[in-house]
Amino acid sequence: MKKCIFCNPEMDKNQNIVLSNEHCIFLQQPQEVLIGSGIIVPRKHRETVFDLTIEEWNATYELLQRVKLYLDEKYNPQGYNIGWNVGKVGGQEVFHAHLHVIPRFDKEPFAGKGIRHWIKQPENKHRDI
Repeated sequence: MKKCIFCNPEMDKNQNIVLSNEHCIFLQQPQEVLIGSGIIVPRKHRETVFDLTIEEWNATYELLQRVKLYLDEKYNPQGYNIGWNVGKVGGQEVFHAHLHVIPRFDKEPFAGKGIRHWIKQPENKHRDI
């Protein structure tokens, strides 16, 4: 897709391709808060994770292992959050599948709080159930 920033990473001058394989790339942008974070993106436009081929799934797994080694060596995180946002309600803003890779550090104010911490807050309860 011509206007997709993940199909055309050169459109965003802050985006850097750090690692890649045949089917995926790992992109990072300068970050002030989420140090070392980035995304793994399929090279072909796939709207959500549910649209990936078996080859793309396997390539994502392979690249995720390499990304972890890279981030461990460069930043020495004590943990990770890894995840996909799917659909507008699920928090997806760019409709090209991308796997968030977020190193976590013990000196963060929210250390120990994972993705579920925010979603399971009482104020997030579905009102019709």
